[in-house]
Amino acid sequence: MTKNESKMLAWLKNHAGENYGNFINGQWSNSLSKETYPIFAVANQELLLGNFPKSNEADVENAVLSAQKAFNTWSKTEASTRSEILYKFANLLEKNVEELSFMLSAEQGKILNESKGEIYRAVKEVRFCAGEALRAQGLTLPSEKSKMWTSTIRKPIGVIAAIAPWNFPAVTPIRKIAPALAYGCTVVYKPASITPWTSVKIMDLLKQAGLPDGVVNMVIGSGSQVGEPLINHKLVKGISFTGSTEMGQHINVVAAKRLIKTQLELGGKNPAIVLEADNVSNIANQIVSAAFNTSGQRCTSISRVIVLENIKEQLVEEIIREMKKIKVGPAWDETATMGPLVNVEHLESIQKYIEIGKKEGARLLYGGEVLSDGFYSEGPYMNPAVFDQVTSDMRIAREEIFGPVLSIIEVPTISDALEIANDSEYGLASSVFSSNLSIACEYAEGLEVGMVHINHGTASAAHVPFGGAKNSGFGAFSIGYSNLEFFTELKAVYVQF
Repeated sequence: MTKNESKMLAWLKNHAGENYGNFINGQWSNSLSKETYPIFAVANQELLLGNFPKSNEADVENAVLSAQKAFNTWSKTEASTRSEILYKFANLLEKNVEELSFMLSAEQGKILNESKGEIYRAVKEVRFCAGEALRAQGLTLPSEKSKMWTSTIRKPIGVIAAIAPWNFPAVTPIRKIAPALAYGCTVVYKPASITPWTSVKIMDLLKQAGLPDGVVNMVIGSGSQVGEPLINHKLVKGISFTGSTEMGQHINVVAAKRLIKTQLELGGKNPAIVLEADNVSNIANQIVSAAFNTSGQRCTSISRVIVLENIKEQLVEEIIREMKKIKVGPAWDETATMGPLVNVEHLESIQKYIEIGKKEGARLLYGGEVLSDGFYSEGPYMNPAVFDQVTSDMRIAREEIFGPVLSIIEVPTISDALEIANDSEYGLASSVFSSNLSIACEYAEGLEVGMVHINHGTASAAHVPFGGAKNSGFGAFSIGYSNLEFFTELKAVYVQF
């Protein structure tokens, strides 16, 4: 047993198994339903992490009313004060990175280094948002009349419904909460029902940072019992959602009826387009990392490799070489480089796609098998998979699998590569590998996506807008200055003097 292994397991043994409630008006409280459900560690289904509330519409009502009451004062709080609280929160996140990483890895399954990276990324985003509190700029405009001053100002929109997914239980909710606080909004937050444990710690740290009661509230429960009444509540003025395209479309319909804002981060089927054979080993390294980090359970994961046929064989050889370096294991194994999937149901879904790929005529080159011997029997583990002989009309090339499955599509020409890359209902992210700057820039303009990455994987920065086109997103991009468009509304002011 390694030092990291024993430390994480010892911590879990001492801290897991408690009963948790909702966080409403600055206090922890049981759900009015009086019902709970258990959550177990992904990598060890016998390790109870805690019991969490099965909340209902009455809990949502209390949380929204609390947020609305707090909005009356928080929206008028000085920007410098809001900024100071966010800086304190960022410092507390950084101070508690180890504990947060243990919790995150236990409930989501990702390896410890990925969890630590997620927390550190959250710290960066909070610090950026702390500065944004002081940058909610308006404009001073020339007047049509003499002795008149005209300007525009930004005002917070009100109560935000923040709904986060299970794959990034720390950075995604913080990505919604931090800018809301910076611009003067209040929040009712619903974590994914299968990964609420990290969020409990996040709420405690917000309180320690000095956030007033009611400014951020958390209600734990299912989409039907918590999510639906939250997005339909008349006092909610904006919905920030990260999740499936299908659910995002439903949320947009609900919001449109009340003419309220949405910020939707949805699915993806992201291509890596390889146009040249220079430094193929580095290209393969970038692709494998972007495809299989977080066990492929990222909306920005590369899932399609579109490569010119004259360099396909060399690239595939290097991709498989990189994949063979991956070691699947639990987070408490410091030698593991890929963790389990989030649960057995998701593993079964991905295995069905592997069978679909085979039946459609794709060739499974490497991996894809379920791991069940020894400690693997304690969690939903599989080896990452790569197919070739994939055509763009196959389901594995068109549908979001959301797991460690990579499809290789070979094309004869550069123009074919662009056409196939754009032949998708999704448009989140893409990578283009080319040493020809002119071609790379043409692709950056021609790709129908929200984010283009030239000569590297699909990683994003903590201050650059993040979002997608087509069925991959709607509304203002998150991260960076673009959040201003979602969390605030524009107001014009005329002053005669």
